[in-house]
Amino acid sequence: MVSSKDVAKYAGVSQTTVSRVLNTPELVKKPTLDKVMKAIQELNYFPNAHARSLVQNKTGTIVLLSGPLHNPFFVDTTTAIVNFANDMGYRVNVQFVNDKKLSEAYATAIEHKVDGIILSCILIDDPFFEQLKRMNIPFITYNRKHRNNEHFVEIDNFEAGYLAAKHVIDLGHKRIAWVGGPLTVSTFNNRYLGFLQGLRDAAIDIAASYIFNTDTSKLDISHAFQTLMAYPHPPTAICTGADSLALNLLDDAMRDNIDVPNDLSIIGIDNVDLSQHGAIQLTTVGSISEQNLGFMAIEKLIEIIEDKKNSCVKITESVKVFERSTTRKI
Repeated sequence: MVSSKDVAKYAGVSQTTVSRVLNTPELVKKPTLDKVMKAIQELNYFPNAHARSLVQNKTGTIVLLSGPLHNPFFVDTTTAIVNFANDMGYRVNVQFVNDKKLSEAYATAIEHKVDGIILSCILIDDPFFEQLKRMNIPFITYNRKHRNNEHFVEIDNFEAGYLAAKHVIDLGHKRIAWVGGPLTVSTFNNRYLGFLQGLRDAAIDIAASYIFNTDTSKLDISHAFQTLMAYPHPPTAICTGADSLALNLLDDAMRDNIDVPNDLSIIGIDNVDLSQHGAIQLTTVGSISEQNLGFMAIEKLIEIIEDKKNSCVKITESVKVFERSTTRKI
């Protein structure tokens, strides 16, 4: 195994000089710096991340802009992203981003040189997308995508919304509500459009009062639930834009002594790990392959960083219903 002593001998300098080149190269005269760097390259000496970055012109750092951790989807994906990146020798700087503070998050992400950016907070018409392309930083979005339809890993969100509606319709439900998220986000927008198409294909009308596109906060979700349940003819089923919303609704139903699924069926979308918990058993729609979207995205991003191949990833995973205990036939 090559050591710093070998590098020093090969370059004809002291080990102290090698150390200076690796730690404070700005203090080393250029001829000496060039001589040591040449020795490092020719001997294939990578003592640490810093030396590796000098030789390869890489930082060994990836920025992750994730959604908030109150959503279990981002717990699952952040874990997968960080673990895989670390296994591949990269550090991950993680920011948990609120959609209302995207500009600040973007500014921080590109403040320092990084090898790549992976983000789940992009909006449909987000100007940051084009900025990233102009900066030539390898990047990929997951769960959400930009209108340009480039650099993304997602599930088929339109089909997910459609299948959620079809599932409760096939169980005999006709009074069906929707609780989703902001339509400025491709994920919620396309799931909502799929849900509406499912109702149209079954010739089921839905009143505007049965539709809630929330800001995804617990307060707003609870408001939607209380409003729906206070109607003279409340829904018998609620389709939600994400498992995180469905889990909040289950909590609201339990608090109000509403029996799920006997009084109310609830279906989510995402198939997060928590939805499979024995005490929850949430019916949901998710990827047929059951692969973690964060894992798929970080794997592709590192391929781009290291090979510069397939730089424009476009992956849409097919979906299916995972029928569990929160929906029933009526």
